[in-house]
Amino acid sequence: MKFLHLSDLHLGKRVHGFSMLDDQRFVLEQIAQLARARRVDAVVIAGDIYDKSIPPAEAVGLFDSFFTSLCAEGIAVLAIGGNHDSGERLNFGQELLARQGVHLCGTFGSALPSVVLCDADGCRVQFHLLPWLRPMELRERLALAESTQQCAVQAALETAQWARGARQVLLAHAFVTAGGALPEQSESEIVPVGGLDAVDAALFDRFDYVALGHLHRAQRLGRDSVRYAGSPLKYSFSEARYPKSVPLVTLDACAAAQVELLPLRPKHEMRELRGKLADVTHALTVQAGDPEDYLRVILTDEDELYDPQGALRAVYPNLMRLDFDNARTRATETGGVQEELARRLTPEQLFAQFFEEQNGKELSAWQRETIARICREKEGADEAD
Repeated sequence: MKFLHLSDLHLGKRVHGFSMLDDQRFVLEQIAQLARARRVDAVVIAGDIYDKSIPPAEAVGLFDSFFTSLCAEGIAVLAIGGNHDSGERLNFGQELLARQGVHLCGTFGSALPSVVLCDADGCRVQFHLLPWLRPMELRERLALAESTQQCAVQAALETAQWARGARQVLLAHAFVTAGGALPEQSESEIVPVGGLDAVDAALFDRFDYVALGHLHRAQRLGRDSVRYAGSPLKYSFSEARYPKSVPLVTLDACAAAQVELLPLRPKHEMRELRGKLADVTHALTVQAGDPEDYLRVILTDEDELYDPQGALRAVYPNLMRLDFDNARTRATETGGVQEELARRLTPEQLFAQFFEEQNGKELSAWQRETIARICREKEGADEAD
């Protein structure tokens, strides 16, 4: 059986004020073409389909057209909810869509749901669907010993029903470590501070392939068959130097997984330029890349500049971010670094950091879940306004 492994589409996302919807449409069309050309049996999406719990209508329409085009080719779609998604909204129309080959799982119920598909040779593959879990909400239902992600995932996996003789695949949206080693992260993710509530990859030893979502950097964890697909587009300049791809997974009759990374071409590349204003706007510099790329420019001029942003935008219309590196900025570097670090943290992470500094201890699992719930409710109220 062959399938494409996707995650972290974040449809409807804005980066530095720029809508990424056209870029997302461009890359999803590529992925659909790859699915047809490689004759895959399924496309799996390991969470964070949308960037907001209440996505804009254009984002919903884009996802609709994407899975509709796949279903028209007889390609099954299996998708789970991530921490950015509203699981309840994603569950809408589950049974109706399942009849068309689109299997959505936004929330965890009382048992781990699964879908069994057959390949061209009649061999079966069982796909288990594990969306983002909120331990406090599942504590009583699953009789958790602790309100941690590790306990919640372990308890959810224990509810799985196994199809005899089938190869086993897991879709999961979680922060996963391998033997305590933290995975590579990027600035565009919301992840636990210091690896709090991490899930150990050893929980997944029974599965022949584990399709992970949550982190935007494509990577394997311990073995080739446990991996993050990464986001199909770059959503922060920390990802500028890393090409994007989509894993093509082939499960043979012996359940061995072969993974081929198929490169993805963005509509607009994301890159950084560094130097003096006159140099980065020089014709030769412009020719080194597409002027319509998404850019972060770091200017090193020591003299005061008049409207550098305007001068840059006249050449690079998709300038996303402008920074300075000179004697004056280096003099205040310490404060600037702290401000930049603060901007990268979520409200939950900022509160956790503040609490630890004030009390000399970390938040308890219950306190973390309470703060997360309050922040989710505040985000929902802001979106409703």
